[in-house]
Amino acid sequence: MHFYLLRHKRSVKIAFFSFLCFSFIIYFYINYTTTQHSPHLPKGSVGKLSGSVPDQTTMFTNSSVLKCPPGFYSKQELRPHFRRPYQDHWEPGVDGKPFVWRSMTAEEQKEESSGFKKNQFNQFASDRISLHRDLGKDTRCLKQKFLRCPGLPTTSVIIVFHNEAWSTLLRTVHSVLHTAPAALLTEILLVDDASTDDLLKTPLDEYVQRLRIVRVLRQKERKGLITARLMGAQAAQGEVLTFLDSHCECFPGWLEPLLARIAEEPRAVVSPRITSIDSHSLRFHKPVPEPQNYSRGNFDWRLKFGWERVPDEEKKHRKNETYPIRTPTFAGGLFSILKSYFEQIGSYDDQMEFWGGENLEMSFRVWQCGGLLEIVPCSVVGHIFRKKSPHRFPNGSITILRNLVRLAEVWMDDYKWVFYRANRKKVYFEHLGV
Repeated sequence: MHFYLLRHKRSVKIAFFSFLCFSFIIYFYINYTTTQHSPHLPKGSVGKLSGSVPDQTTMFTNSSVLKCPPGFYSKQELRPHFRRPYQDHWEPGVDGKPFVWRSMTAEEQKEESSGFKKNQFNQFASDRISLHRDLGKDTRCLKQKFLRCPGLPTTSVIIVFHNEAWSTLLRTVHSVLHTAPAALLTEILLVDDASTDDLLKTPLDEYVQRLRIVRVLRQKERKGLITARLMGAQAAQGEVLTFLDSHCECFPGWLEPLLARIAEEPRAVVSPRITSIDSHSLRFHKPVPEPQNYSRGNFDWRLKFGWERVPDEEKKHRKNETYPIRTPTFAGGLFSILKSYFEQIGSYDDQMEFWGGENLEMSFRVWQCGGLLEIVPCSVVGHIFRKKSPHRFPNGSITILRNLVRLAEVWMDDYKWVFYRANRKKVYFEHLGV
């Protein structure tokens, strides 16, 4: 009898532990299959940062990362919001080619001259090139893939404008909509710095309503680029802020490399490789597949921004042609930054006025606050470079000088005296309460 009870207890124990093991197997199997076949794209793992930027070893170990699907994003997952309409090979400017108009009437010549005077680029050509212009495909970075886990963050694209030509502004918007993955593009925010052109008021509001994710924010009085960008950043709902100028065109595949770098290093402030759109012909200078002699930003002691060839010493740090390029400064018109990091380092200096010097101020701020400033070669955006600004703002050059003096006083410590010696006229502005 005693032997029978002992044997019975042992059977019960075996059955109990077998049941537990079977339950665990069922649980993990269900969890694994639902994760593998989740229809949702992985959400960006850079998330909301409070107080400090986490290091890479901790930021990718939360529960959302553990549940995201393995492998790489497919083309289907990275499809944009809108497909480009068909474009005939003979359309003006198609494939990024220069605009050609065989003969112009006297009225057309007058229109061209007036448009150039107003915008400092060929508005006549812009108005006749499709808003959906196709630029072709990027053949340089075809092998680049992006991991679903930890996933790419979402972004808000912020475009500030003031009396921008209708066709150029909307070509910029459509260029983003035709190239940025719908799953990653939260919104496009058009921030109007008190434009006076009637076409940019109610007609613009009505036009963007059909684009669904495009919103127009308006400043009641003209305050300049810095204040307008801060307005857009405050309203943005994406995890990353991507700033573009209002006369750009995005090359296919431009956004993903920027977001991938931020997912890898949250303190990286990344700029695309900026190529030129000719101000006369609107030809888009496309990147070529051969290895390039890339440029990076610099500055002189007058605090004037410029470009230089990437030095040989810096080239040694790069693993391959797609690897980011560290840059001392950047042009400042086109870049992406994690929103929480942007806020953590103090965003833009809101005491700088209108325009001028904000790109160097942000460059100094990022490096001195422990960040990285980089150019990502696989991200290409075209920009219309004008010989001079068509816009005026109060106290013009004095405002720019004041901004530069403030930059020197805040960020340069004793090196500010080198700046003052390089341009003695600016010493006067020490007494203006900057």
